[in-house]
Amino acid sequence: MKKLSVSISIIVPVYNRELYIGRCLRSLLDQSLERSKYEIIVIDDGSTDKTSTVLNAFKEEIKLIKNFKNKGLPFSLNKGIKNAKGRFVVRVDSDDYVNKEFLKFLEMYLLHNNDIQAVASDYYLIDDDENILKVKNSSKHPIGCAIMFRIESLIDIGLYDKTFKIHEEKDLRIRFLKKYKISRLPIPLYRYRRHKTNITKKKAEFQKQLKRLVSKHK
Repeated sequence: MKKLSVSISIIVPVYNRELYIGRCLRSLLDQSLERSKYEIIVIDDGSTDKTSTVLNAFKEEIKLIKNFKNKGLPFSLNKGIKNAKGRFVVRVDSDDYVNKEFLKFLEMYLLHNNDIQAVASDYYLIDDDENILKVKNSSKHPIGCAIMFRIESLIDIGLYDKTFKIHEEKDLRIRFLKKYKISRLPIPLYRYRRHKTNITKKKAEFQKQLKRLVSKHK
């Protein structure tokens, strides 16, 4: 049985995001929820830029796990979850950031709805200059982040499939929804950054992995 010592574990996978990871972590440290109630687990997936230098500035506030070579997003996410000490787990990507009430509102929802295994907040789609482009409904336009899960439910479905380098969040969601429900909190508490280096811009690999996803779940 996993020993739980905090309420929430935030999982932040990062690979070569020196320009964004600081903004992400500052938003996570500026939460209205008491700092003692959550931990920030950062998995540096073999970054080769100055990401490690930025992370060093936050070393007193984060739990840092390093992959000495790039292992891929789902591998890093699983590693973070396996090291989590919280009853709830939420993924925040290293190029995104969150509202001050992000953790408190999602935690409150799960604490008051014991039959719900996960809840997702709506989100703002933003550009590189942090201009808001659109407000997105998290049920109609789901992403892999801004979803707070009960950790036992993630463990129950087997975590992320490490063979999916792209669409890992879609595969997880399909498997999760076969057994559980993801509720929606219709408040945009998450900022999802769209920029030229988003992994989904790699169209050939995107389509290849999409075909695998369709084949797996039919």
